[in-house]
Amino acid sequence: MKQKNKMYRMFRVLSMAFVIFLQIYWYKLRRKPKEDYEKFWGKIGGRFRKTLFELEGLLIKIGQILSARADLLPKAFIRQIEDLTDKVPPSNWTEIQKILDKEWGDLFDQNFYYIDKQAVASASIGEVYKGILKNGSIVAIKVKRPNIDSIVQTDFRILSFIIWFAEHFVPIPKGFINFRALFKELRQVIEQELDYSKEFDTIMYFKNRFKNMDFVQIPSVYPELSTPNVLVMEWLEGIRLTHIEELELLEVSRQEIAQRLIKVFIPHWLEPGIFHADPHPGNILISKEGKIVLLDFGMVGEITKKDAAHLQGLIESLLTKNYSKAVDYLYHLGFLLPEADSRIIEKVLAEFVSFEPSQLKEMNVMAFKMELNDFIQSLPIQVPTRFVFLGRSIVTIEGIIRQIAPESELMELGKPVFIEWINKQGNNKWAFVWKWIQSQSIFKLFYSVEGFLEAPTKLEQYKEKEQRRHFQFTIYENNKKYCFQLSLLGLAGLGAGIYTTHSFILNLSLGVIATSVAGYFISSIKLKKWMKYMNEKRR
Repeated sequence: MKQKNKMYRMFRVLSMAFVIFLQIYWYKLRRKPKEDYEKFWGKIGGRFRKTLFELEGLLIKIGQILSARADLLPKAFIRQIEDLTDKVPPSNWTEIQKILDKEWGDLFDQNFYYIDKQAVASASIGEVYKGILKNGSIVAIKVKRPNIDSIVQTDFRILSFIIWFAEHFVPIPKGFINFRALFKELRQVIEQELDYSKEFDTIMYFKNRFKNMDFVQIPSVYPELSTPNVLVMEWLEGIRLTHIEELELLEVSRQEIAQRLIKVFIPHWLEPGIFHADPHPGNILISKEGKIVLLDFGMVGEITKKDAAHLQGLIESLLTKNYSKAVDYLYHLGFLLPEADSRIIEKVLAEFVSFEPSQLKEMNVMAFKMELNDFIQSLPIQVPTRFVFLGRSIVTIEGIIRQIAPESELMELGKPVFIEWINKQGNNKWAFVWKWIQSQSIFKLFYSVEGFLEAPTKLEQYKEKEQRRHFQFTIYENNKKYCFQLSLLGLAGLGAGIYTTHSFILNLSLGVIATSVAGYFISSIKLKKWMKYMNEKRR
């Protein structure tokens, strides 16, 4: 197939990238009005989406991860890729059988009675088949797609080149994006999914973590049949959380199911350790006994002990209005890039915490939300991928709970569960946080994550200050890009001079190239010095 051919993939991805880069340059040169900005990025997102579906593989997974990066990319672009589904046609069974024969050898004849040749599920990296062992046990067999390792390595090489080019030469929508960190995070996430032995370890970790919760069910794994390319698990069935009518027939009420979900995921979000990063309704089922069935542990995130301590300290600092300390915690957590001005971030945090709920009635909430999104994109903030996954996990579970128990308030459902968790932890700081939240009317808005995003503030004056700093950054970036464009012009002139054998054109072109290259490196050095100065200044 064409999408598996390395040269074809390289051509399609690079041509897409450079067409997009040229479109961005052309848009900037024409100085189109702001109203055209959304349409422009919507078209780019449409082109990106079309190429992802055509080439499949790693690119679908990258699109899914980028769709959660509203902190970095324009909203119109995000809207085009936010509903990407990781479903691709299954491979030919003969190719899958070759993989199984290579991984298992004689183990198939020794252990298996039957394997259904029709895939139960098929995604960009792996496929799932249903099998029956000779002892009668039904199992799920997860197999990596043929040649996926080679495809992924090709895609990573292409992506690394595109990111290098974008970092140096393209006027990006947010000037403070740390492309290297973003690429490193993407690579870590996807390489983890490629190694099924890591997913095996993750399943064992979760089985141990929830061994004392009798209402949680996690599939058993078969170590003797599992390899880095094949994972054999217990086959578990249940009711999808979106099938409300079927949930109504269970002996356990929907409110109790909602509380069980909260009880399962609070440790994911607040304790150090690995958390399920993709808890969509297809990966969480409800058994006939009302147990929470967790599936698919390929995409996970990790909160270290330091992260957990810093998160707790951040919340405590915000509640006690110690904004200087809160900024330090944000920096240690990796939310703030080195060039962030701590004084401006402190003022922004102060405004977020000081608003009154009554202000919501006095303003256009949607207009404020759009303004808030623009403001966040103007700041040197880049959310680490692990926290993007954590936020997505929280929002997804919140949405599921609201769907299965719409008549219940989230705070009332979560209150007894959270208090029980605090008592088990013996954590005085979290107890302090909870008591403070209960005493503040402002946090009645926190029934919804979206409610928090709609909180009004007086950010305009801080936005102006940050834009001035961003303007200085843009000057250095633009100088680099102008020098690059001038070097391209010089190369074109050099070609014309060689073709016409005109010495004046030849010498002039060489002079333009030398000047532009020197200017590019001088601008790069100045930018690095300025970034270093801003980093030292904030400390």
